[in-house]
Amino acid sequence: MARARRVWGAVTVGVSLTLVLAACSPKEGSRGVSAGDSTSASVPSSEPPSPTTTPPNPPIKLSLNPAGGANGVSPVAPITVAVGGGTLQSVLLTNDEGKTVAGALAADKASWKAGEVLGYGKSYTLTAKAADAHGVQVTKTSTFSTVSPDNVTMPYINTAAGFSINPSQKYGVGQAILVHFDESITDKAAAEKALKVTTVPPQVGGWNWFSDTDVHWRPQTYFKAGTKVTVIAKVYGVEVGPGLYGESDASVSFRIGDSHISRVNDSNKIINVYDSGKLVRQMPTSMGKGGYVEGVNGTKISLWTNSGPHMVINKQQKIKMSSASFGLPATSPDGYSNIFVREGVRVSTDGEFVHWAPWSVDQQGKVDVSHGCLNVSPDNSLWFYNFSLPGDIVDVEGTPQKLQIWNSGDWTASWATWLAGSALH
Repeated sequence: MARARRVWGAVTVGVSLTLVLAACSPKEGSRGVSAGDSTSASVPSSEPPSPTTTPPNPPIKLSLNPAGGANGVSPVAPITVAVGGGTLQSVLLTNDEGKTVAGALAADKASWKAGEVLGYGKSYTLTAKAADAHGVQVTKTSTFSTVSPDNVTMPYINTAAGFSINPSQKYGVGQAILVHFDESITDKAAAEKALKVTTVPPQVGGWNWFSDTDVHWRPQTYFKAGTKVTVIAKVYGVEVGPGLYGESDASVSFRIGDSHISRVNDSNKIINVYDSGKLVRQMPTSMGKGGYVEGVNGTKISLWTNSGPHMVINKQQKIKMSSASFGLPATSPDGYSNIFVREGVRVSTDGEFVHWAPWSVDQQGKVDVSHGCLNVSPDNSLWFYNFSLPGDIVDVEGTPQKLQIWNSGDWTASWATWLAGSALH
């Protein structure tokens, strides 16, 4: 019996040892506990695991331009809305009369821009609503007002002689352009920046201020035949003097015809007419007889034809000519009145014409007898009338009196002199 008890005791100890070793052994795949660890690897942590959370959604950022309370806003300033962290749901821009201003929403609904210019001296309310991916919505409003001008000025786009440009009319290669403002411009640089001339094909050109109301544009050299010319005066919303703003934009397009350039020298008194560089007609002429006479209030009146490249201003029929039109009384020894002229092509502001003159046919090509016009025969007069375009060039040489720039003489200035008349030069 005793022997049997000892065997049982040995078995019991062996089982206990096995349990202890099992308790100290690391589980497969786990990190073993070092001798210095005070906590068994099999003991669970006393802190519960952190729950999984969704990162917070970034706040919606809604930006309106102009900001609320802005005054004196330009009516052509960009009116915009932008959103970050969401998309735009709606945008509404209205003036103080309740009229809605049209606008365009970007394809990604992240921005909006007004599609119309605003009015002067008006209040506007801009309201935008945006939402994020979770449906959170934000609404923002901006109320602002536009500038109220003290005065406004309208630009008129004309030929250099001041006639309205007809888009269906072809013009000569020398046709300069005039933009006339109906108020004096003190900030000429601001006004000039708002003016643009585009030519197809491209050609270099520039502006020259003749006065506080008139600015002219011409190319550096004569236009190329067939050129398309577009003139834009984008002055609305532009301050061109203290409190003076552009009333409205203006624009016009027209085409240049064939190259018509006529040349005459007083030494031989023959007008050589060129069409696209080819001599097509020679017309004997009698020009100004020269000298000076006394006009109204003692003014000195020249009887010379001006030398220099003239621009054709227009052409007329059934003209009644009188010396009083240029300050010489009809009763003076050199005066005249109600002289009938069947047709004429005007080439200067002060009244020089290439015109019908049957009374001087015998002198044409030989001696000068006119008061400054270029007399030609009836046949030549009619042909030249039908041939001419506004803006064609009639270049006179050989007389002592020079054509002035204001007298349809835009081409008398050198290119450097012309550019010096620009406010942006």
